Amino acid sequence: MAQLFSQDSFNQFIMDNNVVGFFPQSIKLKSGRMSNWYVNWRNVSGDVYSMEQLADYVIKFTRDMGLNPDCFYGVPEGATKLGMVTQYEWARQSPGYGKGSHPFPMGRAKPKEHGAPKDRYFVGEPKGGTIITEDVTTTGGSLLSSVTGVKENEGSRIISAFGLTNRMELTPVPGKDGIEVVGNFSKIFKNATGKDYTQAMSVQEALAAAGVPYHALANARDLLPEAYARLKPGENIKQSIEHEFRDVGIEEIKL
Repeated sequence: MAQLFSQDSFNQFIMDNNVVGFFPQSIKLKSGRMSNWYVNWRNVSGDVYSMEQLADYVIKFTRDMGLNPDCFYGVPEGATKLGMVTQYEWARQSPGYGKGSHPFPMGRAKPKEHGAPKDRYFVGEPKGGTIITEDVTTTGGSLLSSVTGVKENEGSRIISAFGLTNRMELTPVPGKDGIEVVGNFSKIFKNATGKDYTQAMSVQEALAAAGVPYHALANARDLLPEAYARLKPGENIKQSIEHEFRDVGIEEIKL
């Protein structure tokens, strides 16, 4: 069977929509780390046509993986639109589509303190085989939190987790990342896996510990050199980013 998902086309889509860029001064990311580069899907998520195109890429990637989910669920809040638009398009293309044939889940940014999992974590729960989608994967904490919610929800099972863009960073590094950052991630990891967090690992390894296969549609190794060549942010930015990957990357990246 011919491959449906084109890596070159998707990478071009990312570049054309200015998803990857650089900061003149390093800033603190949600993960707690400092960085001179960013992945921001806001230009895409704010436009209906672009979101339809993005959902089509995710669906083609899903079919090439040989997966047949009942539902897509987006990590709140950054991937909420991604999950819902992809689920809508997936349902519309599915045999037997009709009233009651497909769930339409949406997650809460902050879980409620009380109630059943379907009410605590969701506004409309995922059902059946579920693919969890994330826009940007850094240390994997948000994905692991969503894994916990979907696992606790009766009637849903996780078949995979997708990241649109993998920054290819290690999970928080004990003794290097801040104590609070490592402590918070350790709790998330324990909730999702039932295991103690003792050492840094790739996001793929962290999700595997929770029994969830992780796949990225695009990654820093391919995107950063292209973005650097296009935007030419300067030698200081280049050196800073290369140092960042030597420090907390799962591999070194040369620009």
